[in-house]
Amino acid sequence: MIETVLALLSGGTVGFTLGLIGGGGSILATPLMLYVIGLAPHVAIGTSALAVSANAFANFGGHARKGNVRWRSAAIFAVLGIVGAAAGSTLGKAFDGKKLLFLFAILMITVGLLMLRPRRVADGTAGQAERLDAATLLAVAAAALTVGALSGFFGIGGGFLIVPGLLFSTGMPMIFAIGSSLLSVGSFGLTTAVNYAASGLVNWPVAVEFIVGGVIGGLIGTRLAIHLAGRRAALNRIFAGLVFVVAVYMLYKNAASFGLA
Repeated sequence: MIETVLALLSGGTVGFTLGLIGGGGSILATPLMLYVIGLAPHVAIGTSALAVSANAFANFGGHARKGNVRWRSAAIFAVLGIVGAAAGSTLGKAFDGKKLLFLFAILMITVGLLMLRPRRVADGTAGQAERLDAATLLAVAAAALTVGALSGFFGIGGGFLIVPGLLFSTGMPMIFAIGSSLLSVGSFGLTTAVNYAASGLVNWPVAVEFIVGGVIGGLIGTRLAIHLAGRRAALNRIFAGLVFVVAVYMLYKNAASFGLA
């Protein structure tokens, strides 16, 4: 019963954060499953990958209905990235759990720093045609394989990497990069979760409870975001600070795995 409540609250926290500030919120999924729910390192990563995937696919549906998806670019990035995610998650499963969490903490600091940077204004216009020549396809393929591998290795959705990957490889406007990225976030997370599940490293009841909490928290966060739209920069800074604190704690807890404590 206690685990159920903790899973619902943890999922609600991630969903609320995603609804309130957008990308980057799901980086807290694994730490919450580790230190609040109490899952083992690899189980926490596998379970959070499934929860993040479900959340991404739900949000992708909303963007698709609004026409914010460049389908060919999104599909190519997702399909090629799945190959990278499969390889990355296989390597992650074999990697020492504490060392993986130490590296994950470094990734969290990177995410926090990226969230402190001003977001780019949308480039181009919504009416621009989708351009996929040979050079663009090569750039998309390289970005997809790289981001997919990182996503699978750390068990994250990787939206904070996929969005710039789509921006730089295709030149599409920001709103389309955000909408299109969610197909890859969901696909990479699902690939990682299936890989971990094959080794018995997914806690299914916790995943379901986390997802339910995430949906509820997301609805609340999204509504609140409308009222706090003018304070988005301040909210990003506060969340980045929280990410830094959690990351430092994870570095401290797992430093011994690299002989640093």
